[in-house]
Amino acid sequence: MKRRVLTLLSLTFALAISLNSCTIEVNDGLGGETIVTPGTTVLTGTINKDTVFKKGNYTLKGIVKVASGATLTIEAGATFTVDTSTNSSLVVLQGGKIDAVGTASDPIVFTTSTKTPGDWGGITLYGNAPIKAINGTTTALSEDGNAVYYGGDDPNSNSGVMKFVRVEYAGKKIGDGTSETNSMTFYSVGAGTTLENLVSYKGTDDGFEFFGGTVSAKNLVAYGNYDDSFDWQDAWSGQNNSNWYAFQTKIGNFGMEIESSSNIDNIAPKISNITLIREANTNPETANSAEISAIQFKKQGTGIFSNVYISGYKNIGSQKAYAVLIQDDATNTSQVANGKVKVEPLTYLNSDNAGVWGYAQTNGGKTFTNTATVTKVSLVPGAWATVDGVNLLAALQ
Repeated sequence: MKRRVLTLLSLTFALAISLNSCTIEVNDGLGGETIVTPGTTVLTGTINKDTVFKKGNYTLKGIVKVASGATLTIEAGATFTVDTSTNSSLVVLQGGKIDAVGTASDPIVFTTSTKTPGDWGGITLYGNAPIKAINGTTTALSEDGNAVYYGGDDPNSNSGVMKFVRVEYAGKKIGDGTSETNSMTFYSVGAGTTLENLVSYKGTDDGFEFFGGTVSAKNLVAYGNYDDSFDWQDAWSGQNNSNWYAFQTKIGNFGMEIESSSNIDNIAPKISNITLIREANTNPETANSAEISAIQFKKQGTGIFSNVYISGYKNIGSQKAYAVLIQDDATNTSQVANGKVKVEPLTYLNSDNAGVWGYAQTNGGKTFTNTATVTKVSLVPGAWATVDGVNLLAALQ
């Protein structure tokens, strides 16, 4: 077999040296984009021009960045096995786009050969939508180890499309060795971006985290993530979210951790149809931690949630689990009392402390009544939500 290495601007495709190695085929497609076909192709470096990855198997190595003005297109059925010998992740920078559209039967998958949570840094998108960080600042420095400033002025900015994409075993430790990346992270991503039918599977940090922005997401699955299944801050304000499902197993903190970086003046995001299930004998990352409730609001966090189904949140030792936990009096006074925190109708089953929200401070007392008509989220079955023969949606049946 012939061995060849091609470099197109800053996008490098490296050919593995082995008896079974094949020639990389790169052809100019319509519009001058680069077309990449399967083989032993390694995706690394920075993508500076429109690039298309066809259905097939590839390797992702290092911090791969999609630069401003470039679009990374990934066809249904493409699988990227991440090289874990180095710090690896996929980062779409502000002005760049991703066009990753899989199907229920032919998803786009990012995984690792070692199948170990924390193997890599996951997928991060940057946009140009507004944020409110600490002290109301409109820009902030990212927490993903890339030292990128985020925050903009276009609420409808478009970072691309992701449909039927699964990220496995992310959550690489960064910085001081104690912080981790999320499976999927969205920094100031705008409402022009489409996020649908996404799976975060067994990451060591959050399944999905939003840092400000206005993007909405539909049909999300967070399965077996060590920290929180869903998390946001910096006044994220997506208004058209629906069908969020988390299954916490073995290790897991809050089902949802919600804050607004202490900004009272924020637009409450809206989510319809939420299912949070905690499997028996699931423990928080840190022993004796109080991070075992289904939904936590703090630092002026807000949210209008409807049709919420929660099951399996049990006390652990002296720590109590609640359907909803309000962590500070300021959030209760400014947001709960003013109708910017709503979780109703709500069904809370097989769990402790039914009928009352939890309050870590003193200024609480909101009660609720279980609503029998709330049912679990309904999601389309298929390969997109199946890992190693395990149906991630089984608990919804």
